[in-house]
Amino acid sequence: MKILITGGAGYIGSHLADTLMAQGHELYVVDNLSTGKIDNIHHLLENERFHFVNDSILNETLMERIISRVDLIYHLAAVVGVKHVLDNPFQGILTNVRGTEIVLELAYKYWRKVVIASSSEVYGKSEKAPLAEEDDSILGPTAVGRWSYALAKAIDEHLAFIYNDKGLPVSIVRYFNSYGPRLDPRGYGSVIAKFINQALAGKPLTVFSDGQQTRCFTYIGDTIRGSILAATLKEAEGQSFNIGNDRETTVLELAQLIKGLVGSPSEIVHVPYAEAYNANFEETRRRVPDVRKAERVLGFRAEVPLEEGLRRTIDWFQKAQSSKSKGRW
Repeated sequence: MKILITGGAGYIGSHLADTLMAQGHELYVVDNLSTGKIDNIHHLLENERFHFVNDSILNETLMERIISRVDLIYHLAAVVGVKHVLDNPFQGILTNVRGTEIVLELAYKYWRKVVIASSSEVYGKSEKAPLAEEDDSILGPTAVGRWSYALAKAIDEHLAFIYNDKGLPVSIVRYFNSYGPRLDPRGYGSVIAKFINQALAGKPLTVFSDGQQTRCFTYIGDTIRGSILAATLKEAEGQSFNIGNDRETTVLELAQLIKGLVGSPSEIVHVPYAEAYNANFEETRRRVPDVRKAERVLGFRAEVPLEEGLRRTIDWFQKAQSSKSKGRW
């Protein structure tokens, strides 16, 4: 197949590209490298089946030219990471909403199947556990920029369902804290990347608040497998799926686990959210996916245990640091 990945130089997108290339597909990647990295796809650039364009998904002329050529679209491009969203909420909303509008408008014009990458953020502040795909979202006030990402992703999903009602084959995947090699401390999955970098450097591991907030961390291999299942199964069309691991871990436990796996002497210190962001910052205390629908419809269940996934991720960070110190980056 000919496949487009928007945001294909990002952490998740580049891993998806690796898998699809290994399956023999021809890929088109559009990424403006605002959060993606050319290093993530450098090994693919010389392959004749891989076509990279360094541009924005807001370039409608470009997007139409590419979408008219492909059979399937994975729409992953977005402004991600709390810091990026808070620093420039306007750009976040513009990219995350208008970008998705463009992709869906053109997919509808040329009748191309689309997988929309959404997020567990759409559940907002809800502390219901586990969170099923049909559960309510509980979002904070619009004056708090923290929630603009969740609102933008919710609009993306509304648009996807509207186009599916018109007959366009669309599926939605809601990612729950994916992690693995290529994580960026400034972008998606920043808590694990931050802790690993701090532990490797012997610096204090900074845990926000009391560290009792919980998340469910999903290894990148599982994230990609769930995404491909959502793209390839007819039964997935017109539906959203939680793509995540249902093992619940506190952020403090995560810090302790990484500290131990690295063998780091670092201490663990607690930092107020207000010190890291601002006084109005809000965070969800608990977020656990209900994975029964993904298992029933897609046959998907996360397989990689957290400890094993962290070992693989730490190993990648250690090798990356070694290469950087030797001048290979």
